[in-house]
Amino acid sequence: MSSAPAHHHSSRSARATGDGDAKHTAHREHSPLDEQQAVASTRIEYVCPMHPEIIRTEPGTCPICGMALEPRTAVIEDEPNAELVDMTRRFWVSLSLTVPVFLLAMSEMLPGNPVARVVPASVRPWLELALTAPVVLWGGWPFFERGYQSIVNRHLNMFTLIAIGTGAAFGYSLFATLFPEWLPHSVRHGATVPLYYEAAAVITTLVLMGQVLELRARSATSGAIRALLGLAPKTARRIEADGSEMDIPLAEVGVGDHLRVRPGEKVPVDGEVLEGSSFVDESMVTGEPIPVHKLAGSRVTGGTVNGTGGFVMRADRVGQETLLAQIVRMVSEAQRSRAPIQRLADVVSSWFVPAVVVIAVLTSIGWGFFGPPPQFAHALVNAVAVLIIACPCALGLATPMSIMVGTGRGASEGVLVKNAEALETLDKVDTLVFDKTGTLTEGKPRLIGAHSLSGDEMELLRMAAALEQGSEHPLALAIVDGARQRGVIAAPVEGFRSVTGKGVTALVDGKPAALGNEAMLADLGVDVDPAAAQAEELRKEGQTAIFVAIDGQIAGVIGVADPVKESAAEAIRDLREAGLRIVMLTGDNHTTALAVARKLGIEEIEADVLPERKSQVVARLQAEGAVVAVAGDGINDAPALARAHVGIAMGTGTDVAMESAAVTLVKGDLRGILRARRLSRAVMRNIRQNLFFAFIYNAIGVPIAAGVLYPLTGLLLSPMIASAAMSLSSVSVIANALRLRRTEL
Repeated sequence: MSSAPAHHHSSRSARATGDGDAKHTAHREHSPLDEQQAVASTRIEYVCPMHPEIIRTEPGTCPICGMALEPRTAVIEDEPNAELVDMTRRFWVSLSLTVPVFLLAMSEMLPGNPVARVVPASVRPWLELALTAPVVLWGGWPFFERGYQSIVNRHLNMFTLIAIGTGAAFGYSLFATLFPEWLPHSVRHGATVPLYYEAAAVITTLVLMGQVLELRARSATSGAIRALLGLAPKTARRIEADGSEMDIPLAEVGVGDHLRVRPGEKVPVDGEVLEGSSFVDESMVTGEPIPVHKLAGSRVTGGTVNGTGGFVMRADRVGQETLLAQIVRMVSEAQRSRAPIQRLADVVSSWFVPAVVVIAVLTSIGWGFFGPPPQFAHALVNAVAVLIIACPCALGLATPMSIMVGTGRGASEGVLVKNAEALETLDKVDTLVFDKTGTLTEGKPRLIGAHSLSGDEMELLRMAAALEQGSEHPLALAIVDGARQRGVIAAPVEGFRSVTGKGVTALVDGKPAALGNEAMLADLGVDVDPAAAQAEELRKEGQTAIFVAIDGQIAGVIGVADPVKESAAEAIRDLREAGLRIVMLTGDNHTTALAVARKLGIEEIEADVLPERKSQVVARLQAEGAVVAVAGDGINDAPALARAHVGIAMGTGTDVAMESAAVTLVKGDLRGILRARRLSRAVMRNIRQNLFFAFIYNAIGVPIAAGVLYPLTGLLLSPMIASAAMSLSSVSVIANALRLRRTEL
C-alpha cells in the first residue's frame, strides 16, 4: 500500500458498531434464500485429480482418463471412500480365486506335477475357466466399462490398454477351451493347447491391487485439507443479552456475537478480543510456533488454540468469511489447478496410448510371422505384455500428486498458493518488488508529533483528526488514534472528499481544509514551502510527513512513523543471498523511503509512486526481461500484484490484495517468501523426478515387453510381471509425491 496518505474504504468487513454490539444476541431469521444458499454450500462437487476441468455433481469416472472422481473439497467426516471400498472388495475376492488358478497353471513346473493326480487334464481348463471368469468379468468389470467409455469418448487411456490386454488373454483362452479343435497346430505345445487364464486373472488382480494402493495414497494427499478442517471447533460459547452463556453450534454464530473462549479451547471464529488476555497458539494457521499474547483490541483467528487465560471476543467474520475457511478454499482450488509443466505430460499422453496400441499390433505381427513356435502364443503374450506395461497412469499422476501434496504442505506453514502455475513460476523469479507500508513495515503507523506553524499543535491535531476521521487508511487511523490518546476531540466536518494517493479535503468549522502530500496541496494551489524544512527533517528520521492546510494556507505538518517489521531485515538479507534483485516501492517521499531502505539494506527504491504507477514499474521491470514477484498488502497494491508474474499478499492485509495475489503469507511474515520459494523448488524438483521416472519406465518397459532382448538373452516379459510393474509405477509416483509432506521449509 502506498505510504502516501491515499484514502479509501477498506474492502474488509466493516467493524462491528455499537448498534451491532447491542443486537448481537438478537435472533436471526432465515429467509428462503438463506436456506437455498445453505443447501448450495453443502452440495458436493466431484472432480478428476488428473483433469480438474471435469466437474460432476455425482460420483463417477473421468471421461478422459477413466479415474474415479474425488470430492472437490475434502470433508472432515471420515466417510468411506465408495471407490476404495468397491475396489478393495473386488481385489480380495479376485485374489482368493486367482491363487488357485495360478497354482493350477504353475503345477506343470513342479516335479511330478502333483496337481495332475487330483485334477485330470480334461477337467483343468474348465476349472480354470470357472475360477477366472468371476475375476475377469466381475472383478475387472470396471476396467472394461472404462475402456469402452474411452473408445466411445475418443479419449484412449490406461483402461483402454488394460481392457484390451486382459480381454485378449481371457477371450483367447475361452475360445481355446470351447473350441480347441479349431485352433491351428502352430498354436499348440505338442498336443496341448496353451491357455492364459492365469495371466488374465493375475493381471486383473494386480491392477485391482494397484487401484487400491493408489486410492489409499491419493486420499493421503488431501490430508492437509482435512487437518485444516479439523481445526474448526464444533461449538462456540455465546454470551446472551441477560449475561447468561450457552453453547451453540458453530454455524449459528453471527457477526457481532460476543463469545467466551476458555483456557485450552479453540477460538471459534475470527474476531477481536473485548476483555481478558491470554497467549494463543496460532501455529496451525501461520506456521509460527511461538504463542501470541492477546489483549483487549487484539485480533484472533478461528481455529487457533487458546492457552491458559480466558477472554471474551466479538465475532467479526463467520462461516465462509473466516480466515480458516478462506485457507481451505484456496488450498482446495490450488490442488486442482494445473501447472504449465503438465502440458508436456498431456501432449505425450494424447499420443501415447494410440502409439502403444500400434506397437502392440506390430509386436503381435512380428512374433506371429517371425517368432519361434508356437508363433501365435508368443504373439498374443508379448502383445498383451506391451499393452499392460505401457499404461500411462504414472505419467498422468506425476504432476497433480506433487501439486496436491506441495500446496497442502505450504498451507501447514502459512504459505497459501492459489494455483499450480504460480508455484512453478515462483521457482523462476529473479526480481522481488516490495511495497513498503504493511509489507516491509508493520502497516500500523503511529502518530509521532504535530508541528504547527502557529505554535498551536493541539489545534492542528484537532483539524487533522477531523479530516481523517472519515477514512480507514492506516495513516488516517494513526492520526485519529494519536489525537484521541492526547485528549484531542475531532471537529465535525462537511463535504468530505478523498483523492486516491494524495489526500483528503473537507469543510472543518466552516473553513475549507485539506490534508495530504505535496502533490495534493499543489493541486489546491497551497504553498508548502514554510513547512518544507520541517517535513524534510521528519523524513530523514523515517517518518511520513503529512501537510495540513486551512483556509488555503499551510498550517503545519504531521509526522507519522510506521515501524519496520522485525523479520524484514533478516528476510531481505536471505533473499539477496539467494540471488534475488530487491526493489522497494512506496508512495512516500524519497527521503523517507531512503531512511527505511537503509535500515533494511535495500539499494534500489522507487519513491513517490502513485497506485496506478505501481503496475507500470512492474511492467518496466518485466520489459527488461526480469521474472517479477511483487509483495504487497493493500488495495493500492492489487494492480501490481495482478500484473506481476507472481503476486505475494500479506495475510494481514486486505481481501482485494489476497484475491489479486497468487501466493498469500497468512502471518504476513516476510520470511514466508523464503518458505514459498523453497516449497516451489521442492515441488518442481519432485515433479521432474516423477516425470523422469514415468518416461524412463515406459521407454525401457515397452521395448522389453515387445521382446527386443529375446534375440540376445532369450528374455521375455511375462504379462503378469508387466501388470505388477505397471501398478507399482503408479504407486511409486504417488509415494514420491508424498515425500513432500516432510520437506523442510
